[in-house]
This record gives sequence, structure tokens and C-alpha cells, in this order.
Amino acid sequence: MSGSNAELRAESEASGVSEENAPLTAPLTNGKVYLLGAGPGDERYLTVHGQRLLAQADALVYDALVDNTLLQQLPVTCEQWHVGKRGGQPSTPQTDINQLLVQLAQAGKQVVRLKSGDPFIFGRAAAEIQALKAAGCLFEVVPGISSVLAAPLLAGIPLTDPVLSRGFGAFTAHELDALDWDALARLDALVLLMGGRQLREICTRLIAHGKRPETPMAVVRWASQPHQKIWQGTLLSMPQIVGTHSLSPSVLVIGEVVGLRDYLIAPPLPPLALVGKTILTTRATSQASQFNQMLVAKGASVVDFPALEIRAPKSWRQVDEAIARIHQFDWLILTSANAVNYFLDRLLHQGKDFRVLADLKIAVVGKKTEAYLRQRGLMADFVPPSFVADSLIEHFPVNPAGLKLLFPRVEQGGREVLVTTMTAKGAVVTEVAAYESACPETIPLAAKLALESQAVDVMTFASSKTVRHFAEMMAQAFGAEWLDLLKGCAIASIGPQTSKDCRELLGKVTFEAKEYTLAGLVSGLEEWAHQ
Repeated sequence: MSGSNAELRAESEASGVSEENAPLTAPLTNGKVYLLGAGPGDERYLTVHGQRLLAQADALVYDALVDNTLLQQLPVTCEQWHVGKRGGQPSTPQTDINQLLVQLAQAGKQVVRLKSGDPFIFGRAAAEIQALKAAGCLFEVVPGISSVLAAPLLAGIPLTDPVLSRGFGAFTAHELDALDWDALARLDALVLLMGGRQLREICTRLIAHGKRPETPMAVVRWASQPHQKIWQGTLLSMPQIVGTHSLSPSVLVIGEVVGLRDYLIAPPLPPLALVGKTILTTRATSQASQFNQMLVAKGASVVDFPALEIRAPKSWRQVDEAIARIHQFDWLILTSANAVNYFLDRLLHQGKDFRVLADLKIAVVGKKTEAYLRQRGLMADFVPPSFVADSLIEHFPVNPAGLKLLFPRVEQGGREVLVTTMTAKGAVVTEVAAYESACPETIPLAAKLALESQAVDVMTFASSKTVRHFAEMMAQAFGAEWLDLLKGCAIASIGPQTSKDCRELLGKVTFEAKEYTLAGLVSGLEEWAHQ
């Protein structure tokens, strides 16, 4: 959910409450606003307390420089309001933000007001706190790591040094004429935020007020992000060094301590294959964690677009009946991790344990399915060489004629080749609906923003169903022209059937994994990035 300025004003008028006429002693509700510092951007630098607050938030009100990956920690039911302020661009008025926070708190919601950096360092928190206090709303300020501290540190620049810097000053460059340039020029170390567009003027003024032209200087853009960029030079040379590069958002660091960077910067790590790439993943929320971690480890920025919702089947009747006569089957066929977990969990729910499977042989499709089975304390009797059902049929270790096969599977939409082929070979296949994979109702705001801004480099699909659900959700959210948002985006598929659906519904497949696994998909992404 997102809110426009007009919507906020309309709600204010409807409620009869404004910042000016809010009662000074309004009764407290169960709602509360947490003014939370998001840190410099990378989710690794969010505090543990901040992570917990995001995980249980009813509503989120967040700024423009907050990284989208933080939004993925929210509950699916969390309302999201984007109220960011960026220089030179339309911004939500501060009075509207204040009133929105009051309204959400008075509605009894747990509200996270997520601010870049630290709420009390150039964060406009005072106006919001005053509005909350005037309305009698509970609030709490939760610290974050300001880019004032994080950007120099991540660039290898100490702001203090026993010899070169006895202290430092931090300022915003919004209004240069309001600053005391004589005093700034005397500081050992100086940090300026929001000064990228006025870099040349800043250097000129410091030199004019007595700072040596040779004073070391660094510009850190997008501190902590995979695309972080650092320029190093002097007051005199820096405008020429950065040239026409965009410096928003950036932190300027000036002083002799900048020269220590050559000695203190950590040695460069081997380049990660996916640094600078934004990858949209479409796996179900319950399944995405491992895949996302694999991508992040390669340097990627990951945007979640869950196109599957895994849940229990509409009825357990089929599974329960199969469990009741489990000794009649010869083989148990498991083709996914979901089938493993849902079937075994139901077995335990029925008051049985895995000893009832002692007389069955178990066949699985895929290394991941085998790994999940092993985690549950069971070993597979047969794993085909390829990670598709066709390979299980082709390489099945015995003649299936006359065998009774139990096949727990997805309730609707799975491929029929295994059932039809094994039946044709004389096997008796009992299919039971062990889980359901449904289409989610909404697109997460972080994914929607990334697609609208065409910030996604590649999107990944690990099943045909994710392709179909993705197309359905996109058409519903963006209308008939939704394919236009994918024009500059690569499409990565895990296997042949998924590729077929990608071509049919998305119009293309950029590459297909050579090994039909998540690891194979990651390898394909690395090869693609190197092209």
C-alpha cells in the first residue's frame, strides 16, 4: 500500500484532525511509532532491534534513500507509505508525513518510520515527534548508523587521529551561505552531506577561507551499497576528478586523515560476479531465503517478487487415506522439497513415525529434494541423474509393471508426464494432493518500485507456475502494457519447461540453466554477467 499527498489530506479532512488542532492531551492508544534509523543502506548495518521492529510492523513510512532490501523484512500484511524527499524532485510535505504518522498511531498500529542513517542526524525527526506528542501518541526513537560515520569508515578514512585530527565536524550543504566558512576551514576533518551538486563551490569556498588547496579530499557515493564509488584527490583537483558523474547521494570528507586511506583500506576482495546487478526472484517467500543468500554472496542486490504461495491442500483426505494404507505401496515418489515436508509432517500429525515407511523404497527428483529428505532422517533409494521427472522415468531402477507407487504432489498444475508414462508401463500410481501452490494477491511494494523504475537487470524463474503467476500479477497491477517494463530486463530460466512458458508469456528467455537446480541457475547468472 502506498499513499499519495491528496489521499493524506483527504483522510485528515475526513477525520477533522490536523497538526494545528490536534488535542494536546488526546488519549493514548495501543498504537506506537518507532522512528528507526535504517543505517547507510545495506541491510547488514541495520541494528538487531531495527530488524525486529520491521518484522512485526503494521505500517511502514519510509524515505527515498532507504534500500529496498529492507522492505523485504516486513510482514506481508504491512502497509507501506513512501514519503521520500530527494533534492530537485517532488516531495511529500512534512506536515502530511506528520499527520500520517498520527493517523496510523491513533488507528492502533505499530508504525515504523524508517529514516536513512540516524533519525537525529539531518533526519527531520523533531517535527514528527512534536506532532506525535501533540496528538498524545506513543513513540520511540531507535538509533541507526549515520552515513556521517559509515561512509568514511567504509572508505577506510578515520575521522580522528592522534596527530592529524583531534576531532571532526559534520554539516549539511543545503544552504552554503548559512555556514561559517572560516570555522569550517579550521577544522581538522570535515564531513559534508548533500553536497554533491555544489562540490565545486564547496572546494572554492574552503580554499578562499584558508584551507590549503592540497588538502586531501574524498567523495563517497552510495556508501555501503554494492555500487559504492569512491573518488580521492584534493580540494583543488576533486572537481576535475569527478567530472560529470552524478554524486547523489554522496558524502564529502575533507582533511589530512583522508591520506590515511592508502594505509588503512582493507585489501580488495576478489571481484564478485554479480556486483551491481539487481536480480528479481519469484520463488515463494518460504522458499526464497536460500536462493537469495546464494545471490547476495555473489554480490547481487535481490528484490523479492513471490509468485507462489505454498500452503496446505484444501483437504487432507487423500493423504490421510494413503497413510492409512501405507503398507500397500512399493515406492514413494517425491519430486520436490514441498512434497517431502508436507507429506512427512502429515504423517507425524497422524500419530505415526517414519518406521511405517520401512518397507517402501523412496525415489526423489533433484539434489535439493534429496537433501531435504536426508534432513528429515531418511535416505533415498533412487535419485535420477538429471533433475527432472522425465529422467526418473527413463532411469527408474526396476521394471515398474505391477508396482504400486504413492505420489504426493502439488494439488493443481503439476506436470502429468510421470503419472501417464508410469501408468502406461504398468504401474499403479496413486496421486495425493500434499500441498497447494497458489498465486499471491499482491506484488510487494519494493518489487513494484524496482519494476516501475526499470532498476531490475534480470529476473529468475524456477518453475513454470511462477512464470504464469508472475504474468497474471503483472497484468493485474500494471495493465495491458506490463510487458513494456521488461524490455531491458534479462530472463533466466531453471529448465526447459520453465523456458517454454517464459517464451510464451514473457516473450523471451535470455538463458537457461545448464543444470536444472538453483545452483545451476546461479552459475548461469554468473556466466551471463561476464558476457
